Amino acid sequence: MSILDWPGKSAADDRLPPHPAVYHMLDVAAVSEHLIASFRCPPELREALVLLVALHDLGKVSDSFRSMLETGRRQNYRHWQLTEALLHAHDVRLAAAIGGGADQRWELYAATSGHHGQPSDLPLGSLPKHPRARALHRALKEVGTGLEPAGTVVDAFCAIWQEASLDGLSLSDAKRLSWWLPGLCAAADWIGSNTTWFPSVPPGPTPTDYLIDARTIARRAIEEAGLAGAPVRKGPVFDFELRPMQQTCLEIELPIGPALAIIEDETGAGKTEAALILAHRMAMAGKGRGLYIALPTMATADAMFARISQVIGRAFARPSLALAHGRAGLSTDYRDLVEGGAAGEDEPSCTSWLAESRRRALLADVGVGTVDQALLAVLPVKHQSLRHFGLSSKILIVDEVHEMGEPYVAKELERLLQMHRAAGGSAILLTATLPLALREMLQATYGGAASSAAYPALTIAGGAAVTRFSHDDRPIKGPVPVTRIATVEEAVEVIAEGAEAGAACVWVRNSVDEAIAAVRQLNRNGIAARLLHARFTLGDRKRIETEVLGRAGKNGSGREKFVLVGTQVLEASLDLDFDVMVSDVAPVASLIQRAGRLWRHMDERPADLRPVPGPVLHVLSPDPAAVPDDRWLQETLGRGSWVYSVADVWRTARVLFDTGRIEAPAGLRALIEAVHGEDGEPVPDVLLRAENEVIGKDAAKKMQALHNLVDLTKGYRMGGRGHDDARYPTRLGEEALTLVLARQTGDGLRPWADAAPREAWALSEVQAPRRRLERLDNLPDQNDPKILAITHQWPDWKRAGAWLCPVAVDGAICEGLRYDAVFGLMFEPKQ
Repeated sequence: MSILDWPGKSAADDRLPPHPAVYHMLDVAAVSEHLIASFRCPPELREALVLLVALHDLGKVSDSFRSMLETGRRQNYRHWQLTEALLHAHDVRLAAAIGGGADQRWELYAATSGHHGQPSDLPLGSLPKHPRARALHRALKEVGTGLEPAGTVVDAFCAIWQEASLDGLSLSDAKRLSWWLPGLCAAADWIGSNTTWFPSVPPGPTPTDYLIDARTIARRAIEEAGLAGAPVRKGPVFDFELRPMQQTCLEIELPIGPALAIIEDETGAGKTEAALILAHRMAMAGKGRGLYIALPTMATADAMFARISQVIGRAFARPSLALAHGRAGLSTDYRDLVEGGAAGEDEPSCTSWLAESRRRALLADVGVGTVDQALLAVLPVKHQSLRHFGLSSKILIVDEVHEMGEPYVAKELERLLQMHRAAGGSAILLTATLPLALREMLQATYGGAASSAAYPALTIAGGAAVTRFSHDDRPIKGPVPVTRIATVEEAVEVIAEGAEAGAACVWVRNSVDEAIAAVRQLNRNGIAARLLHARFTLGDRKRIETEVLGRAGKNGSGREKFVLVGTQVLEASLDLDFDVMVSDVAPVASLIQRAGRLWRHMDERPADLRPVPGPVLHVLSPDPAAVPDDRWLQETLGRGSWVYSVADVWRTARVLFDTGRIEAPAGLRALIEAVHGEDGEPVPDVLLRAENEVIGKDAAKKMQALHNLVDLTKGYRMGGRGHDDARYPTRLGEEALTLVLARQTGDGLRPWADAAPREAWALSEVQAPRRRLERLDNLPDQNDPKILAITHQWPDWKRAGAWLCPVAVDGAICEGLRYDAVFGLMFEPKQ
């Protein structure tokens, strides 16, 4: 039987013959040749990796796979497991062709066979030391008459890639490559399996002849998929006068090899533009072929995508640009890019192939998305290696990195940087409020640490550090006085006085319930106020965000007397500028971020155009000098008192009210270290128990992270597991349940959101704490026929984590739970 008689997949059209497995393997190999070409790798090792990719589906040369295609009979071993077994069975052939140590080959056999998102779990014991393991024999029984033809395929492919060699590859390098190779293979397999580019071809051409045509098709497929790469453009990325940090990024000396840069500067100082300037220089120096910009939330990612799409064409020549998060399809900017294509030769574009999956989005020349999509590269979840491969060619930019100081996420970020550096990648971290201890830990991933506490700072790990910058002549708001207010009533008075003066006012609260209560109290005092928090449906939240940006954004209009009450969503997600601010007391980093939205755009609105004489941060807080017990915060902040560590909040109140102001940038480091540094002031005795509980929980989070993270030293086969994302979350926190809201109409249930059918249900979703929802006795019965008429179409994962909830005309969902387009999801006391 010819090696071309083994089918690789069924034909898309019954009139066509099955595509031979050998041809499919060559399709994928041809794609991988293009994908790997831009990576720095010795030619003989590059050929060896391509050869292994070519053999990724060797397990299809088996009786059981043929039977599965022809009769539907279930395989005891999947074809990728059989691939690993066959590579071991023909190891003598491969060893003669590519050399290298037996252990090194074993690591890479596991990598290429694990291209479906997880390594093979075939129990091979201590192979290759004991190649007669029982599991190998059982697997080869399934191969049956394919055993020798598979050996012939190995010989044929080794003859094509004759220069392939693993000689000189250490075991540690083989393990490092084992995390990367499955991603290369998976990306190549996705394209090589696309019948639009690689249709079924009947047996005929020899493998060598077939590969000639496959390489031509692969070149076109790579371009049409958006993976051909974008050349770096010369010249400046921006045409405006650069600010001091931005100018320094243009001039700082870059080290040889992978680099980590940390940009620390105050909010509103242009750190994003500084990072793009530095990333552009890194790309010109060969430290990456593109970018991935990671942000803390979907909202910040959406906002960044809109900004990046306007300028990235000046850094790269017509790059592919993708948005990577679970709700990317709801972004109007992203959808317009995918559907409309590029507007001109300097504009980015996004192919429909890239837009089909948020995993694929990481393969684009430039990606913008949540940090979670990047962190999944270091968790043992399915397609972890694909994310790692996609990021490995990029300069990784992590914005708002101080948001990732929570112990679990911090360990994830540390491992991500370690893995990125091991693959030759460079990274840039942006922050306004990074504690020195966290900065030191992150720098250590690239082998360096800066001792200077100066602020602002641009630090290259193990290299140059700049802490002195030229004077910025732009208008500045100067130090922001901080004043304590003791009651909600005083906060309402501050807002009322500011609005009466014509100011744009904001009150940032620590919890959604308290934000809702604040708006109601303002309304009772005759003050119209908008509300923005995380318990709106996605559609309502987007609508409100658009309105808020239109009123209080950088180029907003109608700012006079505009009043907004919001929660932490205001800290980083929106570029807003207010004249008057009240904030609940919170850890100092959060207060600094919030104060960054106070008198923010001094170029557009200098002091003489403001309706109040100066910026003041009014902080609603009990007196830190009078702490009778561990319930110190509760009378003042209500539910908002449980959001943060009481010890961090007390230290913040102590230092901030003693200092009396926030002076940016010169005074920020001292404030941050006074709260989060090793020499922070001891808390009152009555708060010690609460602080120790937080310390214990933080230690547990670190241990959980260490348990969850992939162990790079084990290699892909032993360290990768391919579990579901939900089992290994990127963040720890209170478990949430998704409510999908519906309107009751004469035609049945319809989405709450008034939007196009393809997105209306997604825009009708709102999340709430599962703990609070489970206290309600009468959430809508999901077995109700009207509800089942909708949910029977949902996938299993959505039915397990979402609850369809009809909303009555008066907003009632059930007793104790209501929804309103103005106030959002409200928990109400039972009558």
